[in-house]
Amino acid sequence: MDGGMRYAIIAAGEGSRLAEEGISVPKPLVKVGDECLVDRLVKVFMAQGASDIFVICRDTMQQVVDHLEQLRQNGMPVTYVTGHTPSSMHSLYELSVLMGCDKPFCLTTVDTVFRGDEFAAYVAELQRLLDSGEADGLMGVTDYIDDEKPLYVSADERYTITAFRDSDPLPHYVSAGIYGLSPRAFSTLHRCVERGESRMRNFQRALLADGLRLRAWPFSTVIDIDHASDIAKASLIVGHQEVQPSASKN
Repeated sequence: MDGGMRYAIIAAGEGSRLAEEGISVPKPLVKVGDECLVDRLVKVFMAQGASDIFVICRDTMQQVVDHLEQLRQNGMPVTYVTGHTPSSMHSLYELSVLMGCDKPFCLTTVDTVFRGDEFAAYVAELQRLLDSGEADGLMGVTDYIDDEKPLYVSADERYTITAFRDSDPLPHYVSAGIYGLSPRAFSTLHRCVERGESRMRNFQRALLADGLRLRAWPFSTVIDIDHASDIAKASLIVGHQEVQPSASKN
């Protein structure tokens, strides 16, 4: 069971690159295999016993709003809010208002595709670390680097995160867009917003600056659906097949 863990999905991006490449549906409704992205995440979270799943979507995407409402009416534990946020960090801030700041949470962006079995192991370790007080958060990372602007993650031999970097001469891990954090993170988030900061990576750096103890959890392959070509690669992940990085993205 989720042990009081709250789950959240950021689905507030424009998906402009997909649209330019001929994908007509909004990104949250893009299908990987036979499931759209937001449905797959809801299913993966519910497999971990999620009783509350909070979603933020773009206020101009009525198709997504209607889809989330249908999920809710079908009995899925989905609560959603609409907005027009300038960054993922601001989307998380809006989600914090919706879900409250008193419980740990696990957050992903809607276009993040990963293996469900690996996520189950990740959630178990996140819960253990938080229950034991060993860490304040567990961040998903991967050595599969296929992002145009990856966030490199430096960690020691115990997987304690020491830095988040925009570049790294010897990259090993990059952020996988999967974040598990204790309620302590909300204070940092609110201060970031008050200071006028933006971007999720700056929030993560602020977590370290505020003394939060973060661990890294390696996933095998994680795909962000930024381009039409990513959809086929993400389908391979769902089928537990090997995926090769795109040379053009590195």
